[in-house]
Amino acid sequence: MKKLITTSILAVLVTFATTVFAQDYPDEYLGLPGDNLNLYAVMKLFQESETLEGFERGLNDENNRINNLDLNGDNLIDYITVSDYVDGNVHTIVLRVALDRNESQDVAVFTVEKLRNGSVEIQLIGDEALYGRNYIIEPIYDETPNPGYIGNRRNVTNVTIIRTTPYEVAAWPVVRFIYMPNYVVWRSSWYWGYYPPAWRPWRPFYWHYYYGYHYNFYHHYYVHYRLWDRPRYTRYNEYYYRGIRAQSPRVYARIKEGNYRETYARPEQRREGEALFTKLHPDQPRRTAENTPAVNNRSSVSRSSRDRNSEATRQGAPVQSRTTERTRERTTDQNTGTSTRTTSTVRERSKERTTGQNPGTTTRTTTTTTERTKDQANGQNQGNANRSTTTTVERNRGTSAGQARTSTRSTTVAKPERSSSKETPKASRQSTRTERAATRQSAKENSKSNTESKKAEKNKESNNSNNSRRR
Repeated sequence: MKKLITTSILAVLVTFATTVFAQDYPDEYLGLPGDNLNLYAVMKLFQESETLEGFERGLNDENNRINNLDLNGDNLIDYITVSDYVDGNVHTIVLRVALDRNESQDVAVFTVEKLRNGSVEIQLIGDEALYGRNYIIEPIYDETPNPGYIGNRRNVTNVTIIRTTPYEVAAWPVVRFIYMPNYVVWRSSWYWGYYPPAWRPWRPFYWHYYYGYHYNFYHHYYVHYRLWDRPRYTRYNEYYYRGIRAQSPRVYARIKEGNYRETYARPEQRREGEALFTKLHPDQPRRTAENTPAVNNRSSVSRSSRDRNSEATRQGAPVQSRTTERTRERTTDQNTGTSTRTTSTVRERSKERTTGQNPGTTTRTTTTTTERTKDQANGQNQGNANRSTTTTVERNRGTSAGQARTSTRSTTVAKPERSSSKETPKASRQSTRTERAATRQSAKENSKSNTESKKAEKNKESNNSNNSRRR
């Protein structure tokens, strides 16, 4: 018994210590599957590649330690395919993972747009399911910064930032390759179960090990690339997001269930990852506060989401979570599809509740109460009088015309008419009593007349029978 109690206490303490330690995440932590594919490293690899085929090969090379994704949960690295979709002078280069034979999930997308002056603008946009909304990496362009968004950079006084012009981007080898006149659009020929013969999947690393390896690379990443808050390609939403993007319900379900959280279970392995970097890249400078700007990816993405949400709120659009909605179009041109449908539904329901349902109930209640009050105050006595008068008149008509049966049995009730006259309660009761007495008297007279008419008919019948016998 004591042994069991001791074991339980130790397990609780270990779990608590691990949880507390694991909660101390660095600024680059997102808490989403995209943590295991560093888009800064992907952008750097793209800049150094000569063709899209070579870029796909390097992306899936185990020795580069860029791809650490396992979206389908089979404990093996997923192969990332690269496919180019051309829209005029814009190349939309999609990075995609096949989860099985039937489901695929986009990981990120490059938008490479050639402008009229020959310069090129490039962005790498992480898929919102894996990175949250507006996680966009681009070169630090030599341009006037947007006063509304300059990124979440701190301590940049003594750090040298490498700025890039769109003309320099146009000179990247892979960019020159895709804009060659004889360029054949690249579409990866690999799919689920059919991969390059030299490629073998490996077991994914825990995130802290993966992050520890890339930690000192951020010295290069942050002085060449930056986060941005919106796509530059104006047809991004129309062309890619609605027409090309592949998304897997399985990935959303696994995120919701917390299946990707296991990758954060070994925070102590970060030191091992840093040691591997030092071993493989001894000449690379190490990341320090003096040579690397501090960029909070989480704050930047969260702030851009808050900006978009506040703007959407002013315009009447819904506020959505950055990780749960497929629902979802991005700022400016994006993420308005499902969210708009949800908003219209909620608004319609709200309108039905506020402008239709409650006033309807009030109206019905008011009308019923008013009618009942009028019937009781003004129409009830008059209705009784009408019924009595109508019955008496009809019965008298039937008697005088010789149609006693029909007239005596017909009790037509006149519809009560609302009278505008105002009677006192005493006068109403007296008139009611008088009318009831008159009704009883007329009923007695009618019954007597009916009896007499029946006797007369019987006498006639008896006389006729006697006469017939005599004959």
